[in-house]
Amino acid sequence: MPITGWIAILVLILMGYLLIKQYETRLVLFGGGFLLCCLALDPMAGLNAFAKTMVNPALIGAICSATGFAYCVTFTECDRSLVHYLTRPIRNVGLLMIPITSLLTFGINIAIPSAAGVGAVVGTTMIPLLLRAGFKPAAAAAAVLMGTTGSLLSPGLSHNAYVSDMAHMTIMELISYHGKFSLMIGVVGAIGLFIVCWLLGDNKGEKTSVQALEQQEATTDFKPSPIKALVPLIPIVLMLVFTFWVPTVKMGVAQAMVIGTIVCLLVSFKKPQQFSKEFFKGMGDSYGAIMGIIIAAGVLAAGLTASGLIKGLISVMVQSNEIAQWGGSIGPFVLSVLMGSGDAGAMAFNSAVTPHAAEFGMNIHSLGSLAFLAGAAGRTASPIAGITILVAGLAKANPFDVAKRTFVPMIVAVVLLAIFMR
Repeated sequence: MPITGWIAILVLILMGYLLIKQYETRLVLFGGGFLLCCLALDPMAGLNAFAKTMVNPALIGAICSATGFAYCVTFTECDRSLVHYLTRPIRNVGLLMIPITSLLTFGINIAIPSAAGVGAVVGTTMIPLLLRAGFKPAAAAAAVLMGTTGSLLSPGLSHNAYVSDMAHMTIMELISYHGKFSLMIGVVGAIGLFIVCWLLGDNKGEKTSVQALEQQEATTDFKPSPIKALVPLIPIVLMLVFTFWVPTVKMGVAQAMVIGTIVCLLVSFKKPQQFSKEFFKGMGDSYGAIMGIIIAAGVLAAGLTASGLIKGLISVMVQSNEIAQWGGSIGPFVLSVLMGSGDAGAMAFNSAVTPHAAEFGMNIHSLGSLAFLAGAAGRTASPIAGITILVAGLAKANPFDVAKRTFVPMIVAVVLLAIFMR
């Protein structure tokens, strides 16, 4: 490996430190990648990667339309209606409220593929419910946090769009491949959290009666609607129907999200002008926040390639696909725990390493999926992740106490991914 490859390792260590210190993710990824391109005397490699990634139609259409739809669902309170009807049956089931809350959040997160969005919506409903049922604040927050890996099954998730485009598959084909492993993360997480909370005695607090809960809810202005509750599910249903049962109609993510958005407007009776502003605000925010990370990760991948580090890493991974298997799982997991982001580490890995999967006996779709599934597990186990801090704040708990309950189950999930995901 050339001297620039060893310099790249030092730059990656520095970048990891900066991300742990909560420096802006896109700045760190872009800055590190462009610096490596300059050191390798090929600055245009980074700039070309920037220009190429920022106009990728497959990514922009899926990611921006999904976020625009999510903004509209929140604006019209359709997400609150969905949560309301799904949570009512689980109010008096004892310690089982913990895994049920996690699995419920997991399911809702498929329809609302934003960890922060679903954490806020489900958290404001379920965390007070769990606290009044006698659970410790850290356990109540962890129950919601553990379910925020459900977006792995969402057609609107940026990683699904990115890896499927790289592997020349449709998004639904990729989800069909990793679906059972994504479900495994959700189930292992829910059961693992149940065991941890049982061992820690997290249900020993003071309880509030169900009648008292209903009286408190009656004082709020929110009025649930069963029709609104169905709206967040529309794009997923459309994608499933037209992918598996009516394949002659080519229903993409963007088309499904636009149809869902139109239905959302019709059932909500909101002013069309304000509604339109919310949709396009969501599209713009997602380009800056989500596409921004993908673009910056592309520049980093160009820098790592130009430095020679990727070539050296591939030469090691070629020796054994077991090394690739464990590197593709443990690596993104550790990075996500340390960075507090399931996107940065997985995107950097998939941009730089996954395109070369065939060289060490793996498929692009399997290695790419392994990386972002492990990254999601790492983010769920991180005390500095934004969603962890959000749910901890809602429960008035210490984020480290919350992560203490999710860490071991997510370790188990990642080990299982490395063993079985081929």
